[in-house]
Amino acid sequence: MTSATPGTSTAPRSSATRRRSRPQPCRWCGREVPDAGLGRRRQYCRQSCRQRAYEQRAQVKGTSVAADAVVLTAEEAADLSDRIYQVRCAAEDVSIAAEEGVVGAELRQLCEALLAAAKAADGWR
Repeated sequence: MTSATPGTSTAPRSSATRRRSRPQPCRWCGREVPDAGLGRRRQYCRQSCRQRAYEQRAQVKGTSVAADAVVLTAEEAADLSDRIYQVRCAAEDVSIAAEEGVVGAELRQLCEALLAAAKAADGWR
């Protein structure tokens, strides 16, 4: 028989506990939302994001536009498409380098370029 110290559990963590330990992105801007630990999990990282989401829902209410639709200008859509293309090109460069047996500093440089392109593409929100 094993003994547990008071206040600890030897039972495996539930799926709800595992879900809470994962970082959750803000539903408006995508930043990580800090977890308060108790109660319902926050959906927005700050009050301004919550307000922008409310304003967006209010604007589309009563229209044929879906409440969770993302509306981009033509310029924003073209910019996002360009950034995604840069990620694809950087990923292809890494893949080709790996096939050719490139190692060391050159491969590290290609991976850093891929990471930079991915971060730039992620900042579209």
